[in-house]
Amino acid sequence: MALSGREVHSTWSIRYTMKLLIKSTQINLVLLTLAVNCIPAAASLSGDRKAQAKNSVQSGINYLHRVQEIDGSWSHYPATTALAVSALLRNEQKEASDRSVAKGIQYILRSVKPNGAIYSDANPATALPNYNTSLCLMAILLTHNPAYKSTIRNAQRYLEGSQFDEANGTSTSDPKYGGIGYGSKPDRPDLSNLQNALESLKESGLPKDAPVFQKAIIFLQRVQNRKESNDQAWVQDDTDDGGFIYDSKGRSNVPGAKPASYGSMTYAGIKSYIYCGVSKDDPRVQAAMNWIRRSYSVNEHPGMGDTALYYYYHTMAKTLKVYGSNVVVDTAGHSHDWSQDLAAQLVRTQHPDGSWFNSNARYWEDQPALVTSYTLISLSYCLK
Repeated sequence: MALSGREVHSTWSIRYTMKLLIKSTQINLVLLTLAVNCIPAAASLSGDRKAQAKNSVQSGINYLHRVQEIDGSWSHYPATTALAVSALLRNEQKEASDRSVAKGIQYILRSVKPNGAIYSDANPATALPNYNTSLCLMAILLTHNPAYKSTIRNAQRYLEGSQFDEANGTSTSDPKYGGIGYGSKPDRPDLSNLQNALESLKESGLPKDAPVFQKAIIFLQRVQNRKESNDQAWVQDDTDDGGFIYDSKGRSNVPGAKPASYGSMTYAGIKSYIYCGVSKDDPRVQAAMNWIRRSYSVNEHPGMGDTALYYYYHTMAKTLKVYGSNVVVDTAGHSHDWSQDLAAQLVRTQHPDGSWFNSNARYWEDQPALVTSYTLISLSYCLK
């Protein structure tokens, strides 16, 4: 296990390590099964499907250009602006040649705080400093503009300091340890905010041995439905399926009493483990991939239906690209080229004006600027 330092070598972790050694034979069999059933492929979209996806992307880009606010934002909100800018940059637009990108970046830079955070405090209820900073850091990073080097470093420091750890009085035995939340007061960590922070920190060049990654692994284990590596009491035999939930106290956004795993968080958990330096062959990662194989879908958000559907799509695309396999074989033995499947679904659901939005308004997915940005990011990974 790639856990943080000596402070986590508790009696429980020693027992866990011995379990892994004892069960090495079973683990090797699992890895062999996954090696057969999850076939890596370098292929991406081709032919008519690629042309359709590119046309869809261009319509989405045109839509974002049309709806940008006069102040350079989208929806007068840094996080939405960051996603829109990221969507444009990931689809070959440039700060120097795309006026919308340049204006969006300037809006984001006007939201930078002295402590390195990037957010708007116009409305305390939606300030969400950590959420906004993570997404804004990624947008700034994607410009590849050396003028923003100090802004990037200051945002990194801010996010590192937002982690629940010894510096703010959180011990390793606390379920919150290693997590990152919205940054509200009071705050509580969750996997959604942690994955955003880890992605922006990793992609912006934070060293792989930075303590923030090692501490995050402890939190990731505590949001995974896997009794072998999760020391929290909420994991039960009937939920021990390898998937992920929202927070380390057993909160799942799936309706019902049990802490049920669901799609976006399971993809987020896999991606976060990999960003933290955990091998994709690690049994924790493979347990989550087995959950994906059982639940693979581009027609709905597994466990959530149409709730947070486009957030799910964009997390799925990022994760499977990071994982390094374009083919997922489900438990029925059917092979799925996820980039082909996802691109076809997204092209099909685009609205005539070039936008995307969800009829289910939960998590702001009725906002076309936000959802169009999610979708363009998803398509950029399908087209890679």
